[in-house]
Amino acid sequence: MITLAIDTSAGTTGIALLKDEDILAELFIHSGRNHSETLLPAIDKLLASVEVGAGRHATSSDIDLFAFTRGPGSFTGLRVGASTVKGLAFVLRKPVVGICTLDALVLNVPPVCHDGVTVCPFMDAGRGEVYTALYSLSESGIYEKKLAECVVSPEDFLRSVDGEVILLGSGTEKYRDIIKDILSDRSFFVPSRFNHVKAGAVGILGKKKFCDGDISDIMSVTPDYLRASYAAKE
Repeated sequence: MITLAIDTSAGTTGIALLKDEDILAELFIHSGRNHSETLLPAIDKLLASVEVGAGRHATSSDIDLFAFTRGPGSFTGLRVGASTVKGLAFVLRKPVVGICTLDALVLNVPPVCHDGVTVCPFMDAGRGEVYTALYSLSESGIYEKKLAECVVSPEDFLRSVDGEVILLGSGTEKYRDIIKDILSDRSFFVPSRFNHVKAGAVGILGKKKFCDGDISDIMSVTPDYLRASYAAKE
């Protein structure tokens, strides 16, 4: 199965092409330009970089599945990503799966050496809030969500968290002092390069959802803003 995965949930643009769970090619763009300017050209560039046999480069017709970050994240970015994927999938008559942004971000933390430690994605949501959730590692090495994604005040949320916590995401950079003040030596941070969602992770999660039969309705799937009432104000 060939999956095209995209992430436009924040200030970066990510695109990946996967065969089953193997990443064939991946682009990560952190240029500050609008997703509407970068996404389609990046998809064309990615496809042109991959050979699918007999010297032939991949085209959109080779894609079997589309996966995209459904949210939370930037309202504008999520709208661009969703509309692009829905348009391509509609024309090509291919299935679509939407992935929680935080589920994909957590995959930046290798599932080793932190048994019993909670993993906490911490994305800057603006307005003094963060998008967050809590995950723990199961015995099978799979991340399980202990607390569903939400948009909250970082101070209020951190005061409710017990035990040792690995934090990652744009909110860790903005609120590091607050995190250290509240969690003290219970907080651990990943290197800054792991604070961005990788499209390859979106593709891996997308294939799993597809195999589980969790396929989005292309006509009705929409971004999950968590603060939908504010979407028109961005």
